[in-house]
Amino acid sequence: MFETLKNAFKVKEIRKKIFITLLLLLVYRVGCYIPVPGVSSSVFSDYVSGGTNSFLTLMSAVTGGALSQGTLFALGIGPYINASIIMQLLAVGIPALERLSKQGEEGKKKIAAYTRILTLVLAIVQAIGVIINFANQSGAISTAPFWDQTWLAYVFMAIVYTAGAMLTMWLGERITEHGVGNGISMVIFVGIISTAGQYLIIEPIMDTVSNGFSASTLVSIIIFCVLAVVIFALIVTVDLAERRIPVQYAKQVKGRKMYGGQSTVIPIKISGSGVMPLIFAFAIISLPDLVMGLFWPNSSAYNWYSTNISGGTGNWAWIYIIVLCLLIFAFSFFYAQIQFNPEDISKSIQQNGGFIPGIRPGKSTADYLKKISNRITLFGAIFLSLVAFIPSLIFSFVGEGFVNVFSTTGILIVVSVALEFDKQLQSKLMMKNYKGFLK
Repeated sequence: MFETLKNAFKVKEIRKKIFITLLLLLVYRVGCYIPVPGVSSSVFSDYVSGGTNSFLTLMSAVTGGALSQGTLFALGIGPYINASIIMQLLAVGIPALERLSKQGEEGKKKIAAYTRILTLVLAIVQAIGVIINFANQSGAISTAPFWDQTWLAYVFMAIVYTAGAMLTMWLGERITEHGVGNGISMVIFVGIISTAGQYLIIEPIMDTVSNGFSASTLVSIIIFCVLAVVIFALIVTVDLAERRIPVQYAKQVKGRKMYGGQSTVIPIKISGSGVMPLIFAFAIISLPDLVMGLFWPNSSAYNWYSTNISGGTGNWAWIYIIVLCLLIFAFSFFYAQIQFNPEDISKSIQQNGGFIPGIRPGKSTADYLKKISNRITLFGAIFLSLVAFIPSLIFSFVGEGFVNVFSTTGILIVVSVALEFDKQLQSKLMMKNYKGFLK
């Protein structure tokens, strides 16, 4: 990867795209520190960091700590991610959207426009939810700058947070258009990395200045780095692993030319669905906690659920592990069916004169592909379930702050985005070499 970066900086066009990406990401990070009038960042931080809701902790890490501080980009890219997921699900269930998704660039533009509108709606809803939820915390929101008009303060904050979410979406789209890699993924990546930097660099330095040098802190950081390297290496290995199914194409004579007669493979990745099953599982299991915290914050049901089910450590905490694993399995198979359709692939192979050696074309090929896909998806679901808990258990021996940095989805997001960024640079370098060869 470092060799790829070195070669990329030698090319003027790619170097310009990298600088544009870094500049837009810098703008995003600056926005994560812009305070919102009337919001107490300390109360926000205590509630998010000290609470039992793992989904809020994850979202705070994704936003680079903006949610825990209640700053301009507190909602981050969350509304856009939710809107994209909803549009993917609707495209499966609504025939009109499914046809639109298959109409090429024009269809993609219309779906992107619908996604932006849905992002705006979700940003307004989430902004109102965050404000009302944190208004229940004593001292979280002050109406002093608004002449003690509570409703005016809430309206102003909702507008600011909604604008911050839409601006984050705009920055991500500009990175995708003018920079390198997927802009939305890069925004999430930078948020998680900045949160990690806060725990690994900033906080130890501040602790050393205040209390003097601590050998235990240095040992914890060294152990954490070693464990992180080992876990990252394992995840990269699994992330790049794939099952390759050979496909042979028969020779066909069309006119005076002969086509086919070639062999290729169908790659099926173990973690083809990425982090989406984890994000969905955490969102679903945390939804009752968020709803009860919004409308019934002082109820006994809310206290029991947050203590036992929503990532708590109560007597019934084992239910949380079982439910989360079941949700991960369910969403893994659901996304596998969306991304890999054995019937369509079998039909495409047969129409192009291809076949899998030893398998009859048609229904037999579809059944074979479905069996292979289900087996690989099962291993992928087991892998995601292990990632959801083992890193948290390992890093908990080093320090509670490290658990919030690289636990569950954070590790997969960082690894997948880094690998995708490297692939994007390699493809751009390859295209540049082709252009030079044609000249």
